[in-house]
Amino acid sequence: MQIVITGASGNVGTALLRRLLREPGRHELTGICRRPPAIGEPYDGAVWTALDVGDPAAPLREAVRGADAVVHLAWGFQPSRDVGYLDRTGVRGTQAVLDAVHAEGVPHLVHMSSVGAYSPGPDRLGRVDEGWPTQGIASHSYSREKVAAERLLDDHEHRHPDGPAIARIRPGLIVQRDAGSALLRYGLPPYLPSALLRHVPLLPLDRDLVVPIVHTSDVADAVARVLERRATGAFNLAAEPPVTRDVIADVLGARALHVPRAVVRAAVALSWRARLQPLDPGWIDLAFAVPLLDTARARRELDWTPAVDARTALAEVVGGMADGAATASPALRPRTVTAELLTALRRGPAATRHRT
Repeated sequence: MQIVITGASGNVGTALLRRLLREPGRHELTGICRRPPAIGEPYDGAVWTALDVGDPAAPLREAVRGADAVVHLAWGFQPSRDVGYLDRTGVRGTQAVLDAVHAEGVPHLVHMSSVGAYSPGPDRLGRVDEGWPTQGIASHSYSREKVAAERLLDDHEHRHPDGPAIARIRPGLIVQRDAGSALLRYGLPPYLPSALLRHVPLLPLDRDLVVPIVHTSDVADAVARVLERRATGAFNLAAEPPVTRDVIADVLGARALHVPRAVVRAAVALSWRARLQPLDPGWIDLAFAVPLLDTARARRELDWTPAVDARTALAEVVGGMADGAATASPALRPRTVTAELLTALRRGPAATRHRT
C-alpha cells in the first residue's frame, strides 16, 4: 500500500511510521512536513517531501499522486496569539488536502480530528459516542479549527458521494515519552527547566477535572487498522481510566489543592496576556468541557484495544517531559533552557513566532 502522511514527523506521525514499519516491505511511505527529519529510526523508513500544507502554492497534488491512502495529521498549536496563522494550517491545510486527494483520485483519506471537536459533555463523567454533536468549545481556537475541519469533511462527503472514503479519528489527549520536549515547548515558559517537573510540591487545580487520554502508539495502531480495513466514519480513541486531578497529582508526586477552575483560568489568562507563558486560557476551557469518550465502535469495528492504560501513559509522558525526551525530528527535538531562550531572543516567544 502506498501511504502518504502529512505531519509525519510529529507526535502521531512518528508513532505511525513505527507501527507501519513493523512489516518491512508491506507499505511504501511518503512523509510530508515542513522540515524533514534527519536520517534515523523511524524516519529513514519513509521518502520525505518538504512542504507546508497551508501554503496555497504547495504542490500537494504531486505529493499525493498515486497514493492508496492519505493520512492527514498536520496541525499547528503555536503561535497561540496568531489565530489566523493557525487557521491557515489547520483549516486551509485540511481543505488543500481534501482538494488534492479528490483531484488525484486517492481512494481513502484518514483525518486526525480530536475530542476537542465535540460539544461539552452531558455531565462530568458522561461518555459520548461518535454521534455526539461536534460544535466544539467556542472560546478556544484549537477547538474551533477542529470543528471547521470536520465541517469541510461533511461538505466534501455531501458534494462528492463517490469521492474518497473518509475516516475521522477523534482521540483524547495523545501522549508518549518522545513528545515530552515538544509538549513543554507548547505550554512552559522557556526559562523554566524541564527537571522542575520532578519537584512539584503542590497541584492547585479544580477537583472536577477529568479528561480522556490515550498513548500515541495506540492511536497509531488504530490508524493502521483503519487503513487495513479501509474503514470510514468517526472513531473515538481513549484509554482507561479517565485522568482526574488526583491522578495527575499522584503521578507528579504532588499534593492536590482544590482551586476553582475560574481562578485557574484567570491566572492562566493573566500570565498569557503578560507574555509570561505560551498557554492561552482556551486550553483551560477545553480541559473542563471535553466529554469522556465511548470507544465501543473502535473496539468493535477495528478490533482495537489500547495496550497502555491512561495512568501509565500519563506517567510516561511526565517522565519524558522531566527528562527532555525527544527524537531526531525537528518537531520533537530536545528542549533545553539555553536553546529555548536563544530561540526566543532570535525569533520571539512561542506564542508569537511563526514556524520555519
